[in-house]
Amino acid sequence: MAHSFTRKTRTRLLGAAVAVTVGALALAGCSGGSGDAGGGDGDILKLWHYEGADSAMGKAWAEAIKVFEEETGATVEFEEKSFEQIQKTASQVLDTDAAPDLMEFNKGNATAGFLASTGLITDISDAVDEYGWADKLAPSLQTTAKYSEDGVMGGDTWYGVPNYGEFVGAYYNLDAFEAAGVEVPTTYEEFVAVLDAFVAKGITPLSEAAAEYPLGQLWYQLALSQADRQFVDDYQLYENPVDWQGDEITYATETLQDYVDKGYIASDVSSIKADDAGVAFINGSAPIFVSGSWWFGRFVAEATGFDWSLQAFPESELSLGSSGNLWVVPENASNKELAYEFIDITMRPEIQAIIGNSGGLPVAANPADITDEKSAELISTFNGILDNDGLSFYPDWPAPGFYDVLVQELQGLVTGVQDAETTNANLGEAYDEGTEEFR
Repeated sequence: MAHSFTRKTRTRLLGAAVAVTVGALALAGCSGGSGDAGGGDGDILKLWHYEGADSAMGKAWAEAIKVFEEETGATVEFEEKSFEQIQKTASQVLDTDAAPDLMEFNKGNATAGFLASTGLITDISDAVDEYGWADKLAPSLQTTAKYSEDGVMGGDTWYGVPNYGEFVGAYYNLDAFEAAGVEVPTTYEEFVAVLDAFVAKGITPLSEAAAEYPLGQLWYQLALSQADRQFVDDYQLYENPVDWQGDEITYATETLQDYVDKGYIASDVSSIKADDAGVAFINGSAPIFVSGSWWFGRFVAEATGFDWSLQAFPESELSLGSSGNLWVVPENASNKELAYEFIDITMRPEIQAIIGNSGGLPVAANPADITDEKSAELISTFNGILDNDGLSFYPDWPAPGFYDVLVQELQGLVTGVQDAETTNANLGEAYDEGTEEFR
């Protein structure tokens, strides 16, 4: 897949999307490092990440720090930062000697891809080969770790390594299902029958939110249910033009409109936010919630009044999802080899098991190491998606600012302001404009 646009053009294209994050990175100022581990204090690894101490990754990486210090004799200088702090600080320090040796950074074209295209993070392909990390990562997980020279994911060069993943599926309130006399669906026909059964009992079955991401993710999942991998590659990686009046997208938009008309989704969905939708599932007022594995830990802690499960969307070989965020090594890092050693420790089965037993989705855990029953169920579902090469990313990823467009247009659809054809046309126009320079 060839791209002819220049870095200057790319900076203009991504400016709106990265202004708050890495937009201040000046291309002309990229001096770059030598690519070796020299130049710094060989006994110190400077590490930045933004995972909370009680999160699955925070727990796992804290243990990795202990193991690393014991095995190497080096000291980890960990700076706890928020997601926004790392994004903002990156714009100021990655091109200086103050850059960390290793940091967590968001995957995707407008973030890690942008840093890769501007020379601010290291090509770690040799380390990937040396440590065998590619063997531990399914192809769809590798996509967000590898970028082209223009910063488009799915390229040939490794710029990061993920050690956890995420996906979108359907959360089911099993107690509500039993009360309604229905079972967890294994086919889409059964899924619709479940929706109809709840509506017949006066229950709105789907907890949804059109003011934020959930409804757009349901829309994309419906498209994926009719799609193949080539559709994903066209939509996400710009391999071919996307037909915005084609079968996949038309099905998704018309079906979403049908869901509202049939009462599967609340009539006031346009004003509901993601947290509202999650809370509706937690308090038992909605029996089904189509959303991400990132809710899993919260539901374990808070959805304690009923039995529930998370399953892949029925009868769909493709699911929204991706790797988690990436370990990246700044080009100006002083101790790159130490950074690689730390990454490798986080990929070990015992560290991966901590992620898995804490409600996260490890990418290289031994199933026998996952002792928490509910976590094992989650990981089994995720591994099934990986086995089918099913991770298909997110609908707003291809174009800067497309998230806001998607929210707005689907609100217009579900409120009846516009029909499916108009919605598709508006989405397609924004998508084509936002991706023009990539194609």
